Amino acid sequence: MPPTESGLTSPPDAVHGDPPAPHPGAAPPAAPTPAAGPLLDDLAAWPPADTPAGPFALVPVDPGRDLDRIVAWMNEPAVNAFWELAGPPETTAAHLRAQLDGDGRSVPCLGVLDGAPMSYWEIYRADLDRVARYYPARPHDTGIHLLLGAGRDRGRGLGTALLRATADLVLDRRPRCGRVIAEPDLRNTPSVAAFLGAGFRYEEEIQLPEKRAALMVRDRAHRHQL
Repeated sequence: MPPTESGLTSPPDAVHGDPPAPHPGAAPPAAPTPAAGPLLDDLAAWPPADTPAGPFALVPVDPGRDLDRIVAWMNEPAVNAFWELAGPPETTAAHLRAQLDGDGRSVPCLGVLDGAPMSYWEIYRADLDRVARYYPARPHDTGIHLLLGAGRDRGRGLGTALLRATADLVLDRRPRCGRVIAEPDLRNTPSVAAFLGAGFRYEEEIQLPEKRAALMVRDRAHRHQL
């Protein structure tokens, strides 16, 4: 898993069923991998979510198609300040491969907004992740890491809208998940603010090996009170 989620700055077995149809306007789907499988309720088949900026889809990463784009994002200073993955393509490729070659508990995705790839996401089983050692995890807790790729998409509320839509999508498609969590770096105040605006609550500070983090939680039980 990455050290933080970021990019909101102004800034870690088998697939069941048939391969999903491509999302409207999205790039062709990647070949099935464990990361698209049952630990996250077949994320590759999740439909797009409606947002004020247009339809938004999570498309599992295909390194052969997507690596150059993600490397460029990781090398932006505002992103690297929190993800710490700047460098040659091999650095980002190793980060992706650790997830794609794993058991499917973390799915790296492109966020495709109105047909255009514009963000990088990791949807992960927080209860199966190392982060579960640092907070009172519950079965099927689902976590989010993200970055917005382009500077023009930061600092104007887009991250908040996409976080809200993505949390709704997780709760809609993962009926056993009672809450969505995130752990942004406490220094990343725009990211924390975006989570708050998306209906997450600040639960507590937690000390992870690489950062002091804000544990953000969005409960299913409170979803319709937002």
